[in-house]
Amino acid sequence: MPKLPLSMACCNYDRTRALLDDRIPIDGIQLTCLSLPVEEVFFRMLRHQEFDIAEMSLSSYVLSLFSEPPAFIAIPVFPSRFFRHSCIYINRNSGIREPKDLIGKRVGTPEYQMTAGVWIRGMLSDEYNVPVKSVSYFNGGLEQPGRFEKLPLSLPADIRLQPIPETSTLAAMLDGGQIDAIYTAPTPSTFTRGSGTVKRLFEDYESVERAYFLKTRIFPIMHTVVIRREVYQKNPWVAQSLCKAFALAQQEVYHDLYYTSALKFMLPWLLRHVEETRAMMGEDFWPYGFEPNVRTLDTFLRYHYEQGLSKRQLTPRELFAPGTLESFKI
Repeated sequence: MPKLPLSMACCNYDRTRALLDDRIPIDGIQLTCLSLPVEEVFFRMLRHQEFDIAEMSLSSYVLSLFSEPPAFIAIPVFPSRFFRHSCIYINRNSGIREPKDLIGKRVGTPEYQMTAGVWIRGMLSDEYNVPVKSVSYFNGGLEQPGRFEKLPLSLPADIRLQPIPETSTLAAMLDGGQIDAIYTAPTPSTFTRGSGTVKRLFEDYESVERAYFLKTRIFPIMHTVVIRREVYQKNPWVAQSLCKAFALAQQEVYHDLYYTSALKFMLPWLLRHVEETRAMMGEDFWPYGFEPNVRTLDTFLRYHYEQGLSKRQLTPRELFAPGTLESFKI
């Protein structure tokens, strides 16, 4: 029986590479993979649904579920996770010394709905008493002028969001003091190559992020994997086939990270880092699947609703193909 030909676009991570290289067979599927930057994948999938399967911003996916009909359905696979305390940048002259100083300030964000921003705003509210509505937000291109929200937003009136001038960039505005801070995923160029005016809010971010994990047990999910709903409705079995394949690709990496005959990655003390991570977060420190991620997903969905993005607070079960919520046992 011929396999079902499907296309997939995602970033070239260690945990997706076995699929991109066609080393792992996928039950019933002949996969054509495109390795693309995540910004391009999201734009092309959200605007034009160009691929059958794609990596997707968790926030954008949740927003898409309120469209009629919803275009995608997800599987509980999470190719990107990231503690985002390191991704809050400030102008040294803004008067911001600690998180509470953000209250009343002008904060840039490439897109208000981007997942990194949702986590940052939620974490600042929960952990540092910086209410989401206590700052003024400015959206636009981080490095290139003319960026807009990929999906239409309908925010409450008390969330202040306005676009920056079409000829400006957030990175330059932060350096110049036109805004006081940025919540972003990519590092602003004015932090790495600027005048020295731009710095991180949490300079010792690793310690802060470790403490956050020990308190909350949350390793923030950034991206999931979605299937065009039309493809899924015709072939519901593809969801479980993809889950199995992504899990196998991830297992390769778990093995390679602790391979001691020779270092497979160019980090001299990688083994110690892996051992420390396992000691703090467990053997499966980057879990796929539904049950291990309910707490993290619940928190994100609460943030999404509290920040005016979701029309109602969804439950984690509403995000995923039903057949991926449990698995057979022998």
